Amino acid sequence: MSDDKVEDVVTKTLEATPKGATHWSTRGMAKHSGLSHATISRIWRAFGLQPHRTETFKLSPDPLLVDKVRDIVGLYMDPPANALVLCVAEKSQIQALKRTHPMLPMSPGQAQRGTHDYRRNGTTSLLAALDVATGNVIGQLHRRHRSVEFRKFLDLIEASVPLALDVHLVMDNYSTHKSPLIRNWLACQEAPLPRPLHPDLRLLDQPGGTLVRAAHPASDQEGLASQCP
Repeated sequence: MSDDKVEDVVTKTLEATPKGATHWSTRGMAKHSGLSHATISRIWRAFGLQPHRTETFKLSPDPLLVDKVRDIVGLYMDPPANALVLCVAEKSQIQALKRTHPMLPMSPGQAQRGTHDYRRNGTTSLLAALDVATGNVIGQLHRRHRSVEFRKFLDLIEASVPLALDVHLVMDNYSTHKSPLIRNWLACQEAPLPRPLHPDLRLLDQPGGTLVRAAHPASDQEGLASQCP
């Protein structure tokens, strides 16, 4: 096979699309080039081409992205002394399904079996905080996912962590985490408690796909603290 033929296959794969299709297949390219589909497969493997696959990427416009990434990673890799770093996340709208009959256990020559149908028992929301250093998880289930439920989850974290430790939370930028109820609660934790949840939230901004550090300005903190009981 000539180098020109190989070059033509590679060029067509990279720069053209077949008529009536979104990407080349080995047989489509074989028909177009006059080669066998096995030959097309060998050429694609040799040049690392996979027309059937796509991946995604995100470019952040944040000029401080690198500093913020280092801030988050540094918090995980080298946390402050006497501090616990928790990664907080939610999984909402979990379907509570139950099979119509109990599972039949595995037996010699027979895999475990379950019915194809199931009963729907509504949905639930899981709130969880992962201690990356140990793998321990603090979790709580709620029927709904609002600021009220997240506030209860913060109480659970507060009650579950030893008194000698400060707590740093790494969370995403979900609206529930930024509601007045939660912001006020975090601001109120600064002085009176021996072990506050850290009011300087490190947030993972899901909509923008970038890591951000959302510390409340001092003036904002004063305003929130004035609302504390």
